[in-house]
Amino acid sequence: MTDLFSKFDALIAERQALLDTGVRDPFAIVMDEVKSPTLAIIQGKPTILLGTYNYMGMTFDPDVVAAGKKALDDFGSGTTGSRVLNGTYQGHKECEEALKEFYGTEHAMVFSTGYQANLGMISTIAGKGDYIILDADSHASIYDGCALGNAEVVRFRHNSVEDLDKRLGRLPVDALKLVVLEGVYSMLGDIAPLPAMVAAVRKHPNCMILVDEAHGMGFFGPNGRGVYEELGVEKDIDFVVGTFSKSVGTVGGFCVSNHPKFEVLRLVCRPYVFTASLPPSVVATAATSIRKLMHAGEKRAHLWKNSKRLHAGLREMGFTLGTETAQSAIIAVMLPDQEAAVRMWQGLLELGVYVNMARPPATPAGTFLLRCSLCAEHSDEQVGDILDRFRAAGKAVGCIA
Repeated sequence: MTDLFSKFDALIAERQALLDTGVRDPFAIVMDEVKSPTLAIIQGKPTILLGTYNYMGMTFDPDVVAAGKKALDDFGSGTTGSRVLNGTYQGHKECEEALKEFYGTEHAMVFSTGYQANLGMISTIAGKGDYIILDADSHASIYDGCALGNAEVVRFRHNSVEDLDKRLGRLPVDALKLVVLEGVYSMLGDIAPLPAMVAAVRKHPNCMILVDEAHGMGFFGPNGRGVYEELGVEKDIDFVVGTFSKSVGTVGGFCVSNHPKFEVLRLVCRPYVFTASLPPSVVATAATSIRKLMHAGEKRAHLWKNSKRLHAGLREMGFTLGTETAQSAIIAVMLPDQEAAVRMWQGLLELGVYVNMARPPATPAGTFLLRCSLCAEHSDEQVGDILDRFRAAGKAVGCIA
């Protein structure tokens, strides 16, 4: 008998075969306790967290936590409404003011998640008869934003300036176009060549550029705005989308822009209009964190030190990594197949290090990897422990000699 779930039978069988070998499910980890941005208890064992996006370690910042507690006392647990109805509290406007100050823009719009920010912005800005041009390795939320809208979608090869230019050149000159890029690509941790891409886009008429800085906000650029600031193309970007669930340390999403008509989006963007707004405690923690990230130069420097040290150490051991050098706070350890990836993942977990195991469709077809996400709060000692445990696990499961 078949039903609507039959399409998943091959995946169900693959997962069961994997679990039958005796390994733990990499996608079913429970954090029993979280002690700090870098340490948790998993099944009773102290475990170094190397698989979160807590890049700047803001989740336990005393000022951030205090702001959330105060808002919970003052405004209650939730808004029970959309931003355009009863769901805009003082804290939501304060959070948008913090974003405008952080990014130096005229407009900021807060969404309930980063996923919704991409979903809403992309599906609303580009409509029927328009074109969306995106990197083939774009995040699922970007693809889903394209699917929700009515624009024609054109993909170009990952990080290929030449292919971007060529595909733009094939489109009707008079058509309106939205080019969607990402500062940091979340699987391999590589960054986009934004100056060359912007130059290629500006050769063609009627183009606007949206950059997703979900994984760049906080530690790229002198003000922590992202890769587009680091690489000096701020004046050429029309929209910046981001999330609070990485460097900011809570949950939510946003878009900032200087477009003079931006505010109309509050009336026409369906993922903004037709969902409940963030709880007051969440926007309070986000606003406090964002304002502290403006002055986090020392934390940014320490995070970069951590990333470069881990990348160099893993390469020296013989691991294959997703980038030649440390390009971001994400370091991808490439494995030949799913079995090797899961065995290495479990070996690390048993030694007290948690990382993410990634497989298709989150990664390109045939690509299996362990994704390490470093934090500004990882101490020098913890980074040393991580390297020691990678060496031990890698040798135990035969990934390195």
